[in-house]
Amino acid sequence: MAAFLVRRLVRYAALTVIATSLAYLLAAAALDPRANVEDRATRPPEAVVDARLSALNLNDRTPLADRYRTWAEGVLVGDFGRTWEGEAVGPELRRRLGVSLRLVLPGAVLGSVLGVPLGAYAGVKRGRAADRVISVGSYLLLAVPVFVLAVLLQVVAGLTNDTFGVRVFVWVGESDGLGDRARHLLLPTVTIALTQFGLYCRYQRALMLDVLHADFVRTARAKGLRRRSALLRHGLRTALAPMTTYSAYAFGLLLLGGVFTEKVFGWHGVGEWLVDSVACGDVNVVAAIDCVAACGVLLAGLVSDVLHGVLDPRTRAAT
Repeated sequence: MAAFLVRRLVRYAALTVIATSLAYLLAAAALDPRANVEDRATRPPEAVVDARLSALNLNDRTPLADRYRTWAEGVLVGDFGRTWEGEAVGPELRRRLGVSLRLVLPGAVLGSVLGVPLGAYAGVKRGRAADRVISVGSYLLLAVPVFVLAVLLQVVAGLTNDTFGVRVFVWVGESDGLGDRARHLLLPTVTIALTQFGLYCRYQRALMLDVLHADFVRTARAKGLRRRSALLRHGLRTALAPMTTYSAYAFGLLLLGGVFTEKVFGWHGVGEWLVDSVACGDVNVVAAIDCVAACGVLLAGLVSDVLHGVLDPRTRAAT
């Protein structure tokens, strides 16, 4: 297991370097921080603009290779550079990352914890009423974009507040105090959870269908195990192994859903900051967020590899 983890860590370290480098190069080549100055009614002298952009490592007239080398040297020591306003990216990134994690993680855990067992249950009950209800519900959740789902939940919450004459639901931003913070977190968490539930439920159902009539399940039943015991002991474990791999890819969709959810619910997290930074051409912020996102996706891949190796030891010998 240790050799398996070392091999994976080396691969993911190389992928992290490649992904973060490409993220910076694409952001630096595509975004135009100089436009923030050119759109002003009173434009500063060209030399002043160049000096300011050069101080922030944002000058498009500096060779891209030189800008990348300066940025990479800073990242190696934990310095992601400065924003267009001249503030350090690192402290603000950590603060906003905390906001995003409070928003995304509870919904992701809740959606997967509900989606996996219900998807497996729907597969076992294939063709019955329970399977049809779960399948239709998950199909609807997959068909509705996350930003539409967030708005629909706001509409339902608003109608509920009007019906009862009190603010049962609140959702804009965060608040102080554990109780108020939980109320503000409820609708965004439900939004993330429902989108994750639809994904995990559909995929787990399909995986469970693949093992219902597998040879090892029939062999277990032939040895005297009841159908339920055979499916739980042998079928479910086999069906869970591919799900661990899928969860790494679903993590990217989770990050995208978090961006939309933050904008809709007015949370000042990494997703909102990314959208605003792209609009104003803030290369260092966009690159820093892409770097964190790449590390997050690759970390999710590493965790999924570990879980897959635990569930299916053959993968440790094959990789």
